[in-house]
Amino acid sequence: MVTVHSSSSRTRQTRLVPAKVDEIIAPFHVRYDEYGAGTWADAHSHRLGHLNYTPHGTIRMDTADARFVAPPQYAIWIPPGIEHSCYLQHAAVYRAFYVQPELCDSLPQNTCLLQISPVVKAILADFNQRGVETPSMPEDLRMAEVLLDQLRGSEVQGSYLPDAQTPALQQILDALQQEPGHRASVAEWAERVHMTERTLARHCQQELGMSLGEWRQRMRYLRAVDALEHGQSVQAIALDLGFSAASAFIAMFQREAGASPEQFRREFLLE
Repeated sequence: MVTVHSSSSRTRQTRLVPAKVDEIIAPFHVRYDEYGAGTWADAHSHRLGHLNYTPHGTIRMDTADARFVAPPQYAIWIPPGIEHSCYLQHAAVYRAFYVQPELCDSLPQNTCLLQISPVVKAILADFNQRGVETPSMPEDLRMAEVLLDQLRGSEVQGSYLPDAQTPALQQILDALQQEPGHRASVAEWAERVHMTERTLARHCQQELGMSLGEWRQRMRYLRAVDALEHGQSVQAIALDLGFSAASAFIAMFQREAGASPEQFRREFLLE
């Protein structure tokens, strides 16, 4: 399996040129690569719909309407013709599955996150291992069709870590991003931006679709995924993210990932 190494000639930290896939006439196309921290692609669009997946690390994509951040158990679905940009804050393994527009009718018509099933993960890993880019053999086409069926039945989610519309709330989110280990309570944050705790809670539900505590937990989880990718210990990650004990961090991670940090490291990061 492919692993990110900062010294690898395949690993890049650069501005990406969007893939030239619009001329492809085959029903499916697969891409895989490894990118260094800070890699980005300017706004662009493709004629084909495509799934963007990082089995190692996290990926962020921005559209005109929203920002989407996906940990390894999710992928970002971009429908045909939707303009988007991409940013990888940390080094990541990248895989993309392109689908002709006429096959996208039963897939989500808006950009979203799709939960990655073990079947999808296994097919993408197999294509990668065998270097299959355009499935053409009957058995590979069948696997691509199974992958498509899996995506049609995947759980759909909006942005995993949404931005706010209210400047005061976005100020809080930015501060938490800058200092994930900050332990201020909701009441303290409300006071800092001159809101009542009740008003802040209402803005969170209306703009984020979740409480501030849940948003902070998701943000810490994403940071933990990248830290695990870089080999940090559970104890060190827990301290960096503001947990008083490793056990509290492990419990949070278990709720988000459905696995302990070490189980997650083995399943998602060491394939």
